[in-house]
Amino acid sequence: MIRPIFLYGSPVLREVAAPADLSRPEEVKQLITDLWDTLGPSDGCGLAAPQIGESKRVVVVDGDVMADVYPYLKGFRRTFVNPVIVEESNETSVYNEGCLSVPGVYCDVTRPKKIKVEYYDENLEKKVEEFDNFGARMIQHEFSHLDGVLFTDLVAQIRRKMIAGKLQKIAAGKVGTRYKSKIK
Repeated sequence: MIRPIFLYGSPVLREVAAPADLSRPEEVKQLITDLWDTLGPSDGCGLAAPQIGESKRVVVVDGDVMADVYPYLKGFRRTFVNPVIVEESNETSVYNEGCLSVPGVYCDVTRPKKIKVEYYDENLEKKVEEFDNFGARMIQHEFSHLDGVLFTDLVAQIRRKMIAGKLQKIAAGKVGTRYKSKIK
């Protein structure tokens, strides 16, 4: 089911998400389905459960939408349930990020270039996998949502001051989106 994407100013985006209850696989799988259904028409490359109002540690990423820029992402689709980054590289990269929950705002964010993640997949099977480059960036961006962190929190203070007015407008509901969205 397509669900509304919660926008900047919604309290659920600032919560530390609870682990998904693996003893309730039907509920977890329905949440995964809802995330994929919601991500598709939004034209985003990832979505975390808090963004659809569920404070659970579940994320989906779809590299296909970025495959024209990064051909190695063609067919790159992952579901992460209760993920943990177990290693990250000292080497970093900078990229101008955006977010479906913060429409119209883009900022350079520095993140580790490579990560190793332990997680459960869409079949609730445990996996350990390494990711690099833009794949790692997409994943880290979405995982930040699970800890109540938005990409705008990770930019230089001067940049945060520059975007403060835009963020206030989003929080006040003075923003339009091409996808179903809501505040609070």
